Amino acid sequence: MGREDPELDFSFVLASSVHDMKNSLGMLLNTLADVMHEYPPQNDAHAKSYAVLEYEAARINSELIQLLSLYRLDHDKVRAHIDECIVADVLSEQVARNYALLQTRAIDLVLECDEALTGYFDCDLVGGVINNILVNCARYSKSKLKLSAEKTPEGVCITIEDDGPGYPEHMLNASTFSETKGSFAGGRPHLGLMFANRVALMHKSKSQQGFIRLNNESSLGGGCFKLFLP
Repeated sequence: MGREDPELDFSFVLASSVHDMKNSLGMLLNTLADVMHEYPPQNDAHAKSYAVLEYEAARINSELIQLLSLYRLDHDKVRAHIDECIVADVLSEQVARNYALLQTRAIDLVLECDEALTGYFDCDLVGGVINNILVNCARYSKSKLKLSAEKTPEGVCITIEDDGPGYPEHMLNASTFSETKGSFAGGRPHLGLMFANRVALMHKSKSQQGFIRLNNESSLGGGCFKLFLP
């Protein structure tokens, strides 16, 4: 009597592969940082090459993390661990995480946040959202980024502004990034915004629920991303 082959769970195989690729790329990024520290760029061409390597590796790593996170969220393997967080600490951690990337791309980042501001959210998930948006903004910004947070009637609002060309019209409606076929409008899944939207929706307080908003009203003249956490 033959043994029946178990049905292949392709999504699990894919998620496992993504996990391995993410780890390998993380090692590559660390090695690249060591090389850049030991052999600083000698001219503009070297600096530009380093910046391209740093950005592309960081972008792919960020997208793999988001892909894996979306898989885990979809399979209820990730739950929000809500705790009181010092917002300035969460923002500073992501600025430090992307320091080398911003430096190689000659981007000046301004951080504005009251050190006493606190909020109730999952700092790891929210940190992942901020990291992804910063990496994307590093690509489109000319030379300036602004990361800020404030208390609003809808909760803590974390804002990332840039001086780039702004978001395309089809991206300005946050509902585009729910898990629908519309998410792939224009042939691009916008994993980072899908992830940000899912993370926002996981944060609830009484009748309020988290949400994201995009606009092109940045004080720096480019795009503006807002994450509201009740």
